[in-house]
Amino acid sequence: MDHVLGLKCVLCGAEYAIDEVDYVCPKHGDEGILDVVYDYPLIGRRLTREGLSQDREFTIWRYKPLLPVAPDSPVPPLTVGWTPLYQADRLANTLGLTRLWIKDDGRQPTASFKDRASAVGVVRAQELGRKVITAASTGNAASSLAGVCASVGLSPIIFVPATAPQAKVAQLLLFGARVLAVQGTYDQAFDLCLAASREYGWYSRNTAYNPYLSEGKKTAALEICEQLGWEAPDRILVSVGDGCIIGGLWKGLKDLLALGFIDRLPKLMGIQAEGSAVLYHAWQSGTETITPVAPTTLADSISVGIPRDRIKALRAVRETGGEYVTVSDEEILAAMRNLARGAAVFAEPAGATAYAGLVKLAHQGRIKPHERVVVLVTGNGLKDIAGAMKATAAAVVPLEPTVEALQATVARLLGL
Repeated sequence: MDHVLGLKCVLCGAEYAIDEVDYVCPKHGDEGILDVVYDYPLIGRRLTREGLSQDREFTIWRYKPLLPVAPDSPVPPLTVGWTPLYQADRLANTLGLTRLWIKDDGRQPTASFKDRASAVGVVRAQELGRKVITAASTGNAASSLAGVCASVGLSPIIFVPATAPQAKVAQLLLFGARVLAVQGTYDQAFDLCLAASREYGWYSRNTAYNPYLSEGKKTAALEICEQLGWEAPDRILVSVGDGCIIGGLWKGLKDLLALGFIDRLPKLMGIQAEGSAVLYHAWQSGTETITPVAPTTLADSISVGIPRDRIKALRAVRETGGEYVTVSDEEILAAMRNLARGAAVFAEPAGATAYAGLVKLAHQGRIKPHERVVVLVTGNGLKDIAGAMKATAAAVVPLEPTVEALQATVARLLGL
């Protein structure tokens, strides 16, 4: 990987060769999150906008020269990435906007954004010759890893909190993962997974702890800018839990700026559930120190008390001139309905949280009508049927199997 210069600690700036450390800066223990450093002049000779315009590889691997994998490494066969970017004119009109796009990552192979990270993590594990991969997750990262592993014949070991939605657990089991349901919180499952990785030498796919996962997540930012003709949007809104997605988007945008593919950075807007908003409070206080909480929100994918990628997540917002916003569970449920009915995008609660944030900002007059806005939906509504049913605000109409009953019911429905 001659295009990767090494790894750099986000806390102290210490630099390491890629074969010198596996995960984190040893000066800070598990807190020493690392960032991948690239040789941009070299990459710029291999990856060009003109070359991409001719590339028929519509997956994240079209950006392989900008990813931390060897050029000749085989990649999983799943079609990960290049998800649709819908122009949402009807939704825009309801918000007083003129240019709004929805990036639907619920269209990934396992129906969540996390496939981007898992694909890169599995390639790295195979490059290192690791046979067992492990992860802790509220569901999406785990089911994503299980699916990508199944595509290459591996069987991961997954730690989930016992409260993980059954739809996500079902994915894990069907993909052949070995699932350990921790009788505790996501944060406890995460710590236990790290301990297992150290104890048994399993390759860790865990958020932030493994620096290569963020590199997979950044591909969404690369796609957004390419799909918009390399004209960066003014704002990108995304739901935030651990902070790894928004940190990854920031990395991708900085990569594009360094390569000259875009001429400015969009404002990154981190949207958190009110019941799981430690990054919002740290941002408001102007600090990078968080105060852990016991999260309470129906958006399980962003229900996090100790965000593992908090440094990148906070800097992503501050250094792009963005902000953090909180929304209630009721606003999230409304966003699920409106996304489905206004753009036919079926989002799980965490996936719809970003749109709930846009609604709030628009109603407060804090988004200018002409701004170019992208909302990233991170997961499909089928991931959480219980949440989807709460969002419907409607009931199934019972119907007797007779024409007379049909006529009476239609008359009531249509007010005839």
